[in-house]
Amino acid sequence: MSNPKTKPSEMHCSGPRNFGPGSRRSFMRLGLAGFASMSLPGIMRLQAASPLPTQTADGKARKKTAVIMVWQPGGNSHIDTYDPKPLSGSEYRGPFNTIPTKVPGMRFTELLPRQAAIADKFTVLRSMYQGAGGHPAGSMQLLSGDSDTRDKPKPRLPDWMSVANYLRSKEGPRTNPLPAYVGVNPPLQYNGPAYLGDAYSPFSVTGDPNSPKFVVPNIGLTDANQVARLGRRTTLRQQLDTLERSFDHFGEMEALDEFETQAMTLLTNPKTKDAFDLTQEDDRTRDRYGRNAWGQQLLLARRLVEAGVEVLTSSLRGPLCGRVNNWDDHAVNHHIFDALRFRADAYDQAVTALIEDIYERGLDERVMVVVTGEFGRTPKISHQPSTGAGNASAPSGTKQPGRDHWPRAFSNIWAGGGIETGRFIGATDKRGEDVVERRCGPGDFLATIYHHLGIDSKSVFIEDFNGRPTPIVDHGAPIPELMG
Repeated sequence: MSNPKTKPSEMHCSGPRNFGPGSRRSFMRLGLAGFASMSLPGIMRLQAASPLPTQTADGKARKKTAVIMVWQPGGNSHIDTYDPKPLSGSEYRGPFNTIPTKVPGMRFTELLPRQAAIADKFTVLRSMYQGAGGHPAGSMQLLSGDSDTRDKPKPRLPDWMSVANYLRSKEGPRTNPLPAYVGVNPPLQYNGPAYLGDAYSPFSVTGDPNSPKFVVPNIGLTDANQVARLGRRTTLRQQLDTLERSFDHFGEMEALDEFETQAMTLLTNPKTKDAFDLTQEDDRTRDRYGRNAWGQQLLLARRLVEAGVEVLTSSLRGPLCGRVNNWDDHAVNHHIFDALRFRADAYDQAVTALIEDIYERGLDERVMVVVTGEFGRTPKISHQPSTGAGNASAPSGTKQPGRDHWPRAFSNIWAGGGIETGRFIGATDKRGEDVVERRCGPGDFLATIYHHLGIDSKSVFIEDFNGRPTPIVDHGAPIPELMG
């Protein structure tokens, strides 16, 4: 793993309080603990307990914008995909040829022919960097803006997805029965809501959407007996007389009824069932995304944002990655070049279909798509013995090539969001080791996403566990080329 040269202070490119045990919020948490199997009403109540209003940059009512973040856990090799260095020498460049894209002067490697053919529909940011070399700290830097370079067991700051969910919940009751924030196999290993609380975590959908047995439990219930049982279970007045008296003391019974109604609507409204039902897509569309987990995850992501979900994350992990189920292509894990070949077709096809669909269905102004990992991979190839045989990995003990963690330079792609596409931003040096043009850090990444969501990242503060107002971004600014 590399030691980054950059300092956290150099990152630039151009909640609610934790109330005490006797408070209303903690009382609600304790009192609703018995409803773990029916968490949505509790989530909605917790979301309503915090009074911070949403702020926007121009003070106007925000547009119903949305973001889909496609996450590459472990870090994609920029050298072998979006930022090839064919003249860098055999120790660096890898075995892949480069190919032209639809954008003059922009070349990818041969692994991405479909994306190369639609490169006019997205922009490549080749000058990203951050200051942490480990997966936990790197993920926290990019997704929450935490400048700490140390790996921590849990996040100190909430990620942008939870912040957006929190701020949007302050705008009043949702008229759409779908949750504002959904994760389709979301990236939750190192990130989360931190001091905002679990109420602002995603509605998580797990499993393989390509499986014939795939189902989202309790969504869009149609069986009358199930609905009746659900209604009985969520009627607090019938089951918790003592809690009723306590909540009456705080004048909240009317609010509880409102949130229970919202939760019941989510669980029983036919619209929710339809949004999660991939069988409603024709075979041609499903084939275009790819009949595999990644393809169907991103198709589901498109369906959900089209139906009104505003924050959608999907992590491309699992068997399609290779033996270790992620993009962490150390030589001990994978033969990196075999791993990239192994996953390239499914990745290229799914991302291409998603971007094409966003434009073909007229979602490109409202929906922004971001595809990224926490960092890149070392430009210099290493060789180490494999620790085990499997897809994209030779038998244990066999020396094979790999690339290690590299936060000093990496690439990501951006589409939709009303941005001007068909170009690339920034550049790295001749080996892809360091950014030499338009250096962009985590603060810029986050501010750009917040800008699309109508959130003025410079002026929004949320109280942390200690009641201290904390900025949602304390460095950086929206990247001008990525502002719609």
